[in-house]
Amino acid sequence: MKLISLVFSFRNEEENLKTLVDRVHKAVEKTTNWNYELVFVNDDSTDNSEKILIDLQKNFPIKIINMSRNFGNNPCVLAGFENSLGDCIVYMDSDLQDPPELITELIKQHEKGFDIVHTKRIKRLGESKLKLFSTKIAYTIINKLSDINLVKDVGDFKLISRRALDKILEQKEFYPYIRGLSVWVGFKQTYVDYVREPRGGGKTHYPMFSKTPITEFITGVTSYSLKPLYLGIVLGFFAFLFSIILIIYALYAKLTGQAVPGTTGIIIVISFFSGALLSTIGIMGVYLARIYEQTKGRTRYVIKNIKDYKK
Repeated sequence: MKLISLVFSFRNEEENLKTLVDRVHKAVEKTTNWNYELVFVNDDSTDNSEKILIDLQKNFPIKIINMSRNFGNNPCVLAGFENSLGDCIVYMDSDLQDPPELITELIKQHEKGFDIVHTKRIKRLGESKLKLFSTKIAYTIINKLSDINLVKDVGDFKLISRRALDKILEQKEFYPYIRGLSVWVGFKQTYVDYVREPRGGGKTHYPMFSKTPITEFITGVTSYSLKPLYLGIVLGFFAFLFSIILIIYALYAKLTGQAVPGTTGIIIVISFFSGALLSTIGIMGVYLARIYEQTKGRTRYVIKNIKDYKK
């Protein structure tokens, strides 16, 4: 029998955990030749989530990884990956937006020889038009500026084979963009379409304009390309070209006795190029910050304890 590890990163999901475990169990039971373990990474929850999982351990193979503090989603996912034992893993959200019933289809595609099976959201219920539009724009920008190709509406819900996972874990980036790494690592990949359901219970931990989505977007852009740095060169070229045009125009106006543009025009020009300069410095700052974090040599997360199930 092969083993599949189902990895969940969560914080304060007491309303969803029992239903999630039950649906996952029923889904995997429909497969043949597969045992499973559930790896729950607790990102310092303050509700009764851990107590619920400890109670569920009596009937299900649940491993609880408690983080020492709130580290965020990506470090927790990595902790789950690095402490999983499966021949392949499935990572999905714990808020019931990703249907556990799709696990059987992911396994079928894996058994056909695919190392990574992504899921593509053909419809996203319960999400605003503004969020859908901003997500579309974010995918477009990442694909234009980076060296990977993220298929629109492919999220974090996916199956990864052990050999592909091992290669992902070999990458020691301090701020890994796992969604991008699963594409960058290569191997044989495919997609499964599904309708994403509304959140099961509780409130989202990642509002659209909160720190986490914005950080994920910036990481996605800067992790796989140096193209954003070239923006400074492009802006510098146009600034130089524009200044030459202004000099020629000022000389022409002077020679022909016309009035040279006054302070308003100068202020506009200075404001424009100051903004361009600050944007370029900001982009460079992001890359420098990533280098700084990488060179400090800190671990990406700290585990407080692991409460394993009895094998």
